[in-house]
Amino acid sequence: MSYKITKKEEAYTYTAPKHFDVRTTRLHDPVDVNGGVMTVGLSHFLPGGGCEFGSNALESVYYIVEGEMTLVAENDEGAQQKVILHKGDSFHCGAGTKKSVVNEGTESCQMLVALVKGA
Repeated sequence: MSYKITKKEEAYTYTAPKHFDVRTTRLHDPVDVNGGVMTVGLSHFLPGGGCEFGSNALESVYYIVEGEMTLVAENDEGAQQKVILHKGDSFHCGAGTKKSVVNEGTESCQMLVALVKGA
């Protein structure tokens, strides 16, 4: 198939490793299209919810739909940067980048997540 439309009632939840106090919802899997390499999900983080510091093998984009998330990311020299991402902000990193996100606010946060498998 060269494209896929996912209606909201067709999205499914799953358990993401090293995540806590979050409901992760999968919208698109790589197998949805011919030769696909992208995964897209919408994560709903409760206050205090997040993902432990670490890395994965995928290029990643995080887009804050609602609320805010505190991001800690490690740069190429090993130094860590902490920043609060607000509604409309995004973060893009390469595979292997060490990072964490935590909802330190008092309201839930919705974060659109796009993951791309390398060639």
